[in-house]
Amino acid sequence: MRHKLLPALLCAGIVTATSVLTGTAAVAAGTTPAVSGTGTGTGSVATAAATDVREQLDRIPGLTVVSQTLKEGFPYYTLSLTQPVDHRNPARGTFQQRLTLWHKAATAPMVLYTGGYSLATSTREITTLLGANQVSVEHRYFSESRPATVDWRDLNVWQEASDEHAVVEALKTIYTAKWFGTGASKGGMTQVYHERFYPDDLDAVVAYVAPNDADNKDDSGYEKFFRTVGTPECRAALNAVQREMLVRRDRMLPRFEASAQEQGLTFEYLGSADRAFEFSVLDQVWNFWQSGTYTDCPDIPDARTAGDGELYAWSLAHGLSIYSDDGAGAEGSGPYYRQAAAQLGWADLKFKHLRDVRNYPDIYQPNSVLPADMRTRYEGRTIKGVDRWVTRRGERMMFVYGQNDPWSAERFKPSKHDSMLFEAPNTNHGALISKLKPADRAKAEATLKRWAGM
Repeated sequence: MRHKLLPALLCAGIVTATSVLTGTAAVAAGTTPAVSGTGTGTGSVATAAATDVREQLDRIPGLTVVSQTLKEGFPYYTLSLTQPVDHRNPARGTFQQRLTLWHKAATAPMVLYTGGYSLATSTREITTLLGANQVSVEHRYFSESRPATVDWRDLNVWQEASDEHAVVEALKTIYTAKWFGTGASKGGMTQVYHERFYPDDLDAVVAYVAPNDADNKDDSGYEKFFRTVGTPECRAALNAVQREMLVRRDRMLPRFEASAQEQGLTFEYLGSADRAFEFSVLDQVWNFWQSGTYTDCPDIPDARTAGDGELYAWSLAHGLSIYSDDGAGAEGSGPYYRQAAAQLGWADLKFKHLRDVRNYPDIYQPNSVLPADMRTRYEGRTIKGVDRWVTRRGERMMFVYGQNDPWSAERFKPSKHDSMLFEAPNTNHGALISKLKPADRAKAEATLKRWAGM
């Protein structure tokens, strides 16, 4: 699901769903691909659908069909929609937001999906369950969906919700059946924010492993998670490895620097390789649980007896990531860090077992990895307001969390208005409806079909 481990400050299990148009071969705009009877469609039916939908898309103001092809026998479009940089003041200029559209039938449900970062196009679980169409949206100011000159103040949850509102308004001229919003991790958060600010757009929201740091000063949920996840033996072993990495800093840092040099990585934003090393070690246990499972616990080395090479090699393969300039700038994950620093919040863990071996006690926060021109102050009113709204007024909202996922430690609390929460046992940041207990899975799938009118 990702190219490399990314920091706990970043809900990055989903970021590397990538900007590649998965499962398609782009065809030049304005052409109709050769159609064969593949997948579940037939040649004549697929050709007719592609022609009809293409004509309707071409009539939507501000929407451009960049390319078209087939995916599993159904028309698949790469699109671009003109969006204002500021929905409150459209005169300030515009940018092009990237989308993809997988068309099954105008009468089928529509799934609106965002990974929360660059354009992610994989077929989502509920798309398959409902036999739905799917429109995938690149989050504003990530990858190619940005103006030539970026004012980072315009990267906020309301503006992105307004982008998606414009997408829904445009495509509802074609798709008039039920609409579902979905996403995982930051993508799940993004759909919750969309629902909050435009509650009439979507008929339901299914958010997977969506963190909810409603009170950025209170990280007790995360602290409790790391005191209770897995077994006492596994927790102790992980903490010992993490501590030993810093105890042996003088011997581990050269290995870390060598790894960075091999990859051509630099640490201007963090300030030095030593600061980057400490930041990476702080994130190691979080990343272990985010992407690993309890089945990895028996392989944790004994920190008391492991040699330097063994300790470093195991850490590099199980949670120790190298956080460098190329991953944290405007062209990488910087837009996420900016959002975390400005509105989304972050887990400011205490790391009590590391206090006497840390050199940089204030480093574990998103501004540390950002270039100076992207750093900002935190504003928590918006996210607190969303949290209250979800709990009190949200309707037809489903949340799916992973039992052993640190990002699932601080959750949205659904209202009593036909909303619900499920936890997938022994599951990390990749929790799905299909991983729920059988009774919960049956309930969740039945609820989705009821919401879809099936």
